[in-house]
Formats: sequence, C-alpha cells, structure tokens
Amino acid sequence: MAARGADLAGEARLIDAMVPRGARILDAGCGTGRVGGHLATAGHDVVGVDLDPELVAAAREDHPGSRWLVGDLSELDLPRLGIPAGFHAIVCAGNVMTFVAPATRVEILRRFGTHVGADGRIVVGFGADRGYEFDAFLADAATAELRTDLLLGTWDLRPFTPASDFLVAVFTAGPAGR
Repeated sequence: MAARGADLAGEARLIDAMVPRGARILDAGCGTGRVGGHLATAGHDVVGVDLDPELVAAAREDHPGSRWLVGDLSELDLPRLGIPAGFHAIVCAGNVMTFVAPATRVEILRRFGTHVGADGRIVVGFGADRGYEFDAFLADAATAELRTDLLLGTWDLRPFTPASDFLVAVFTAGPAGR
C-alpha cells in the first residue's frame, strides 16, 4: 500500500487530533501496530490488543515501548490485567469489525464502552461490501449503548453520505439522550 502512495498514518493522525498530548489510547485489533505505533511516536501511551500472536509479536518488535497484548476483543478486560480503563480514545481501524464473528460484534462494542473514559472517544472504521452493513453496525453500536457523535466517509474527514464506501464512526459511551 505504501508503494502505491496510500496514506498509512491517516487513522493515527485523526486520533492524535482528537486527544490531549500524552493520551492513553487503546488500539483495538492492533495487528502489527501500524496505527498504535504512530500514536506512540507522537507521544501517546498506547496499549494494543489483537487476537493474532504473530501480528502482536511484530508490533512488539517494530514498536517497542508500548504494550502489545494477545487477546480476544469480545473478552476484553484490561483492568483484570492491571491496565486501568479510562482510555482517552479507542481506535479500531483496518476493517477489524468486519473480521470478528458476527455474534461478538455487540459485545466488542460494549466492551469498548467500558474501557473508554467519560470524555473519551471510540473510533471505528471499515469499508463497505465486507459483510457488515453500515446500518447494522450503527444499530449494534446503539445496542451497545454507544452514542454516535460523528460519521465520516474517510479517515481524512470527508463527510459520510449514503454513497460512501467507507465509514469512520466516532462514538462516546452511554445511551443516546444522556
């Protein structure tokens, strides 16, 4: 992707702009640490979690200094591991939500809500035609008691429209109307 000129740091730049300096950020579905590694370089305290131990090993090697953990997002319980909740932001990029088992989607979103701080943001991005319709995702987020604050069509802040082939959703925790 880099050879084709793709912007590989766009997700991280968006998150960086949303949080204070030195923020605590959870990279949910971190893979090799591409997003979290960029955020750590920008001075943030990053914890990354991914199900694939090989990808987590690559993140540890490529981005030392952050915490990279093997774990299932549907069972996420970082306080049990001594890592307090209250993250300034949770980022879930790279189409992660389209790869998880459909039966776990609401639980994953619910667990994001329990790990983010009171004023924190949960930011999830994925493409269309990947087996998870945007409307179904937004309904799942509402079921998980996440409030939709902003919908974008790209990580570079283009507006979301019915014709968008990508969604970046920004949430806060708590049911609508609170």
